Amino acid sequence: MAVQRLPSRTLLEGIDRAPARAMLKAVGLTDADLRRPLIGIANTWIEVMPCNIHLRRLAERVKAGVRAAGGTPIEFNTIAVSDGISMGTEGMKASLVSREVVADSIELVARGHLFDGVVALSGCDKTIPGTVMALIRLNLPSLMLYGGSIAPGHVDGRAVTIQDVFEAVGACAAGRMSEGALHELEDRACPGPGACGGQFTANTMAMAFEVLGISPMGSGSVPAMAPAKDDAAFEAGTLVMELLRRNLRPSRIVTRHALENAIAAVAATGGSTNSVLHLLAVAREAGVPLAIDDFDRISRKTPLLADLKPWGRFVATDLYEAGGVGLVAKRLLQARRLHPGCLTVTGRTIGEEARRASETPGQPVVRPASKPLQPTGGLVVLRGNLAPDGCVVKITGHEPMRHRGRARAFDCEEDAFAAVQRRRIKPGDVVVIRYEGPKGGPGMREMLGVTAAIVGQGLGRSVALLTDGRFSGATRGLMAGHVAPEAAMGGPIALVRDGDPITFDIPRRRLDVRCSDEELAARRARWHPPAPPYTRGVMAKYAQLVSSASEGAVTGFHGVGRRGRPGRPAS
Repeated sequence: MAVQRLPSRTLLEGIDRAPARAMLKAVGLTDADLRRPLIGIANTWIEVMPCNIHLRRLAERVKAGVRAAGGTPIEFNTIAVSDGISMGTEGMKASLVSREVVADSIELVARGHLFDGVVALSGCDKTIPGTVMALIRLNLPSLMLYGGSIAPGHVDGRAVTIQDVFEAVGACAAGRMSEGALHELEDRACPGPGACGGQFTANTMAMAFEVLGISPMGSGSVPAMAPAKDDAAFEAGTLVMELLRRNLRPSRIVTRHALENAIAAVAATGGSTNSVLHLLAVAREAGVPLAIDDFDRISRKTPLLADLKPWGRFVATDLYEAGGVGLVAKRLLQARRLHPGCLTVTGRTIGEEARRASETPGQPVVRPASKPLQPTGGLVVLRGNLAPDGCVVKITGHEPMRHRGRARAFDCEEDAFAAVQRRRIKPGDVVVIRYEGPKGGPGMREMLGVTAAIVGQGLGRSVALLTDGRFSGATRGLMAGHVAPEAAMGGPIALVRDGDPITFDIPRRRLDVRCSDEELAARRARWHPPAPPYTRGVMAKYAQLVSSASEGAVTGFHGVGRRGRPGRPAS
């Protein structure tokens, strides 16, 4: 099969390996199965959310593809946490932590059983980067398959998503919607399996990884319940065997130029600010230099081309009908914003994949490169005396370019949400939510409950928000997340007081509090870090190990070599 000895042969060959073979036969494998390459099928199936509920079905098709191509598939599971369900609760702190657990658990199972290759199935937000981080660590012939988007719901003839439900909460609290109408929306917004339907974090990251090249082009944008999704899963199973035959590994795919391609895809589609965290994390796993300012640099040169929710008109299934991720890649190629020579898991370059893409005539979802929605992309990085290490804003042409207002400071998300629901936030205010960063939360909660309630109350253009936490991909409005250094580490956001004048200046890339250096120094001298929210268990461990959001909020040691044997420095 391959020139070099397969890892599984160490596990299975020789008289001393009879006990291992005996145990594998107990689960139904035969001598013939054990002579073939062992392919791990890393499944993030879980019953608690629509994003991943259908992955068991897809795993069966992946396994059929592996068998058809001459391999022996072995499925195993890891965990997942639903952002949409846990949003606004203490449970949301588990979401970003789960990314590391997904990566760690896949790595451990694959190393422990000496698999020869891996296909990872992802669904909800953090499972997508978590699976890819694991594949990079293992550096085995491997790929990631995304489970696909949910279909939109419909209310009064219009397409709706979970974003509409979150925003309706604010509208209901403001008396702009009845509880009955909210309940009807709740019943219809999520009609079945699949990840949230706009260009939110799941679809953003799935697109990024197709353009990066670690997922097969055309596989991710197929909706979760479309018949073609089963075909894409079968093809993923056959493709991993081809990767094994060619000895094509993530270290040849995840390069600096490939990461820049992924960033350009996010910028061109107004994608989630979470992409900054996740692509920084992927870069660190791969040993590729990448900094937060690279996102702003690339976004400045990339036109905004896709008219997608949360700020636009269309959902992910519309993008699929228009031509899918391949069409976005084609537009980036036409705009000269794509490095065309980067290799992908299909064996073709991303430039070849872009040229192969087809476009539905007359589709309105993705603009021509010559007629963008705006000349620059959706990702903006601000610095200033409130964010010396940077923060991230999504700008899609619907947000004010400048805002100055008085701070309304809260030390947790719950207090801020309560103030919004009680209608204590007024036009012109700047909501400050702190101690929600990677260490301070811990876990860096998303703030969709708060941001959607602000929009739902009609304050989306008159109220700004900043936080050392993060946002859902469904967030819209003038919202700065990932403020670094975070409050728990003594970042300037910890020193803000109610009434302080705060300025957002997007053209100058500044976020500042109008307060003298002397006053800030005096406040710092009186500041004391809060007691950690958790003193034991996974949350305490994460808080001790996690890096700044400006570095991807990663844990662990990231100095291993990219090439050579997995887990060993490159020679």
